[in-house]
Amino acid sequence: MATHFTPGVAPVDAAYSGKTPTRLSWGAIFAGVVLAVAVQLVLGILGAGIGLTMVDPVAGTTPGAAGFGIGAGLYWLVTTVLALGAGGYAAARVAGVHERFDALVHGLVVWGVTLILTLYLLTSAVGGIIGGAFRTVGAVAGAAGTTVAAAAPQAASVAGIDEGDVRSEAAAYLSDVPNDPAKMSAEQAQKAIAQELPALARGGAEGQQAEARIVDIVAAQRKISRAEAQAQVTQAKQRFVQTKNEAVATAKSATDQAAGAAAGTSFVLVIALLVGAAASGFGATAATRRRLR
Repeated sequence: MATHFTPGVAPVDAAYSGKTPTRLSWGAIFAGVVLAVAVQLVLGILGAGIGLTMVDPVAGTTPGAAGFGIGAGLYWLVTTVLALGAGGYAAARVAGVHERFDALVHGLVVWGVTLILTLYLLTSAVGGIIGGAFRTVGAVAGAAGTTVAAAAPQAASVAGIDEGDVRSEAAAYLSDVPNDPAKMSAEQAQKAIAQELPALARGGAEGQQAEARIVDIVAAQRKISRAEAQAQVTQAKQRFVQTKNEAVATAKSATDQAAGAAAGTSFVLVIALLVGAAASGFGATAATRRRLR
């Protein structure tokens, strides 16, 4: 029986190729992320246990904060490499990829999803703590916003103090101070000087009046001439200005050091993240090379 062929015509099923299989397996990536997070968690708990065994306050052999920080950073880097390497290897192995590029993409996606998940968990925990703190501050501010007349009896009741004692003490604080410095007691003189200090710090005409008032009080209390009192007040102002300048310089230095430390920490963190990405990609490509053998 003769067989006839029609040249140039192909069967319909052979004319169209099937759909290209998906080269990215999200199921495998999810498995790799779960494995990476689990390994990181287990190794983190193990590292915390190792660190606590080094604490010995009785014998005084506890390492310093710097040593703990360096050790914790190195341990975290090692655990990150191991966890992401295992996650990338598992993702590429489960996906059954045949090309190294596909395996590398699986490893990098595992690294990215793990990083995003970790940041989400950290920010969620911190957000909960901050939210609780702000709720507490809001409650305290609300209580502080009540009138003094309503708050004083409640505070006295909580502290176990008689309400009459509180009012008598408040009246003593609000009592008029003699205008004549010579008639002031030592306690009244201190309160009067304390009241003038804000104006003295602001300077100007108001500061000059405050300084003159302080000089009069010092002269009357110490029974010295006004010139001697002026010299003492001037010396005290100089010490105050010097102390303030030193405090400002110390604050600037601390801020500069904190900024430098933050910048160094940021660079180290970026390097650690890149090392984690490299570990995840290397683990994934290692799984592909093993499959090709």
